[in-house]
Amino acid sequence: MPRLNRRHMSMGLLTALAACGSARGPEFKTYNGPPVTQVVVQKGQRRMHLLSGQTVLRSFDFGLGNQPVGHKQFEGDGRTPEGLYFIDRFNPRSRYHLSVGISYPNDRDRAFAAQFGRDAGGDIMFHGRGPEGRALAPKNRDWTAGCIALTDDEIEDVYSMLRLNTPVMIYP
Repeated sequence: MPRLNRRHMSMGLLTALAACGSARGPEFKTYNGPPVTQVVVQKGQRRMHLLSGQTVLRSFDFGLGNQPVGHKQFEGDGRTPEGLYFIDRFNPRSRYHLSVGISYPNDRDRAFAAQFGRDAGGDIMFHGRGPEGRALAPKNRDWTAGCIALTDDEIEDVYSMLRLNTPVMIYP
């Protein structure tokens, strides 16, 4: 019987140690303030604002796609979309620390690309840097494939504050 107890103690200790730290992802922040009712992204100024009604709750600087001027039209063009979109998903296991999906492409984006026999692309996100971005961001402010990149600490705040279907207005 003592051998069984040691085995249980060993397993319990291993379980406790595993619970102390996670090999994947940050501990999730919580947010208990006013709800974010809209995200405003100003590409030209590289400034994003989280609003509750008319009140700015938080603002962030960011990096864009590697071709930052103009509306995203096709997969691989390196542009960030412009117009009205919505938060449509959250990824706690993003290779860029955390990510929050934007509903690009919409029907209009897909129809435009289809006129040219092209794909509109997809997977446009707000995300952190993660290991790849930490290597690229110091050299190039605009380093993504069309996403909006924040620091890892900032995306943790954004991730905690946003909810599904929050409108995102992206201006040139």
